[in-house]
Amino acid sequence: MQLRLGRYVFGLAAMAFGIITLVWHQIDELGNISNPEILVYIFGIVELIGGIAIQWQKTVRLGALILAAGFSVFSLYWIPQMIKTPLLFDPYGNFFEQFSIVIGGVFVFASTIQSHPERKEKIESAAYVSFGIAVISFALYQLFYLTYTASLVPKWIPPGQMFWAVATTILFALAAFAILSGRSALLATGLLTAMLILFGVLIWVPACIIHPHELGNWVENSSNLAMAGSSWIVFDYLSGKRPAKAVL
Repeated sequence: MQLRLGRYVFGLAAMAFGIITLVWHQIDELGNISNPEILVYIFGIVELIGGIAIQWQKTVRLGALILAAGFSVFSLYWIPQMIKTPLLFDPYGNFFEQFSIVIGGVFVFASTIQSHPERKEKIESAAYVSFGIAVISFALYQLFYLTYTASLVPKWIPPGQMFWAVATTILFALAAFAILSGRSALLATGLLTAMLILFGVLIWVPACIIHPHELGNWVENSSNLAMAGSSWIVFDYLSGKRPAKAVL
């Protein structure tokens, strides 16, 4: 089974992360570390190299490992925050956002395993379930911070900001159910990918254009693209497991 466009989008997002890191010389997760400049450059170069490597068949396995390991660091950063404030959902939401990106790298790595089909299947199954759990987190994050979510929706889109905040929260929940239950999972991951891409087109790309000097907009744009890439990778995975006539 060959993963298709998903890994290219995923790699593009990683390259964007690397460029942003090297240009801005800043990673929020390193804020509490003294003299983090060296680590900033290391992470930026690692993301850039991983994003490039994953684009090519000869280096795709190395690229997947590099990116899965790199984004794992950002995921692990949130675990102490979760322990420190267990009743606050924000650290959980940030953890699963980064973890969903790690899953994309794991899926691409698993696609390169040829000699051990059982090991490949176990890795893919674990990654698949983990992705479904991450999507549950997306729904909960929007639910708990619904007002903030609504504020991100462009005001010119009818019928209103709160409508789309609620609608997308429900869609995340339905996507998670479909993925974990296996019912219409291919359709769900396809629509989930499309929704994440629309978030980028309608929210984060305009934000970067209007406020180009705000690092947060660029980071959110790249994170959203990486999450879309991971979702697309899962869609490609499911497409490969279905007969051609069942593909969207």
